[in-house]
Amino acid sequence: MHRSPIGGWECVWRSTFSIALKDGDHEDDLLREYTVDVDYFDWDIRLYTDGVQTAVGSYPVRFPVPGGLIHADLSLYGAQRMHYEPDVGEPVLLKPHRHSLEGLRAAVDHRHPLASRIVSWTAIATLLIGLAVFIPLLVQRISEIEWVAENIGTFVSPINLPGWLNGTLLVAGIFAALERALTIRSHCLIDADTWWLD
Repeated sequence: MHRSPIGGWECVWRSTFSIALKDGDHEDDLLREYTVDVDYFDWDIRLYTDGVQTAVGSYPVRFPVPGGLIHADLSLYGAQRMHYEPDVGEPVLLKPHRHSLEGLRAAVDHRHPLASRIVSWTAIATLLIGLAVFIPLLVQRISEIEWVAENIGTFVSPINLPGWLNGTLLVAGIFAALERALTIRSHCLIDADTWWLD
């Protein structure tokens, strides 16, 4: 099966990421393009070698390739990891297709690095604020369980936001999570599928 190009509105639910790797360690070894194709409405991730499908797996998946592995994983909001992990050395981020949302976001980062950094830091701040609001509310909900209330006591969250602000924070958190996914950034604390939103 050959990989079909991304076209039209497909960029909303489909992404591809590529890297060129040599077959071996010699200078005259053939350079091949390895492409990970992701359809966010499908549970499978496909690997293509020079445009021909060579492997398929469910995320998280590690595809063996020359000199290492391609590690692909998804979150609720997009790609969480899309790296080539060599046998020796640091992981390398695969290059997103220029017509994908990740590719468009990478182009913005290249053309407007300062604005891109501001957006990235704003996303982090938004998720941290959401986390700070969610944790006391979670503790309060747990303390309202009958056994917990009788044996440990109850807790009232000191943070009590109006409904419109909670709604605004929810929407901002979704956009922040999408921003993090489009730049393939992930942290175990703030990017655990932004669990405070779910």
